[in-house]
Amino acid sequence: MSSKAALTIVIADDDADDRMLVEDAFTESRLANPRVYVEDGEELLAYLRSEGKFTGQPRRLPGLILLDLNMPRMDGRTVLKHIKADPELRRIPVIVLTTSKAEEDILRTYDLGVSSFITKPVSFEGLVDVVRTLNHYWIEIVELPASEAA
Repeated sequence: MSSKAALTIVIADDDADDRMLVEDAFTESRLANPRVYVEDGEELLAYLRSEGKFTGQPRRLPGLILLDLNMPRMDGRTVLKHIKADPELRRIPVIVLTTSKAEEDILRTYDLGVSSFITKPVSFEGLVDVVRTLNHYWIEIVELPASEAA
């Protein structure tokens, strides 16, 4: 269980307020997993590949990615396509956490290989419930591939 507790979660969201709310929801849920926040798809890929501002940092793939769809520079749909096309990254579960409820977004992201699609709750309490559920399912129940240093 200790390796699951150490599982890193990467959250890709361009909205600073949403990142703060997600962090507060993780704190409220007492989820101790390390978290890394990135602001768009390009920064997410740079983190995953240890490029750009992440060059020289030890590479450790996350156990889970929470991905917003609507971000500047490279949106969630495009970065998801890159992740699932990369043999080193494709096993990482990606959960879309977005304001979109569009059926087209749901279908397209599942076609691209997303593990789950969740519409962001409108209340903080709802977000805390989502984080607790993510923790229970993805960290306590599901067997995930080990994160590997590359």
